[in-house]
This record gives sequence, structure tokens and C-alpha cells, in this order.
Amino acid sequence: MTYNPLVEFEWDPGKAALNEQKHGLSFDEARTLFLGTADYLEIYDRQHSLDEDRYIAIGPVERGLICVVYVERFEDRIRLISARFATPRERGLFAEYLEGRMP
Repeated sequence: MTYNPLVEFEWDPGKAALNEQKHGLSFDEARTLFLGTADYLEIYDRQHSLDEDRYIAIGPVERGLICVVYVERFEDRIRLISARFATPRERGLFAEYLEGRMP
């Protein structure tokens, strides 16, 4: 899945700074996951979707495999909530996803 290049991304600047400090991954870099051509796994985050529908995306960016939590605000706007490099478990989920997509 790839988003239209006209999609806008938004995030809280304070949260973005804390995220980059804690995880070494900027939201600006994380948004490239949605704009690239590589496939990524998208999971509905039922546990954290009480007030709004949250999603988890696991997929590749230039520096490695990442995990991004986000909300689709409108058809043309995505709000990033957190981003970090994928854990071994998430890497496994992504590998299983890719295996299922191959003919």
C-alpha cells in the first residue's frame, strides 16, 4: 500500500522530538514508509482505538525496518503518534506477511 503523494502528515512537535531522542527515528523519516514503493504490513490496533482508529505499520525505510503508530485523520491526512525500529517479534510478523504475499 502506498499513499497518494498529496497526503499530508502531521504530528505533535514535542512528541516528535521526544520520539527521536528515545528511539533515534524522526517522524520525518518515518513518514517515508508511507510514500515509498515498498510494501508494508498494516495492523488495526484494536486495543488503543477507543477514541480513534489507530493503526500500526511495519515496513522498510532506508535505515531499516520500522514500526509506526498512526491515525488517519481524513482521507488526505495522517497523524503520526510514534515511530521506532522494529523489534524481533515485529520483524517476524513482517517476514510472515511477505511470505504470504509471494505467489
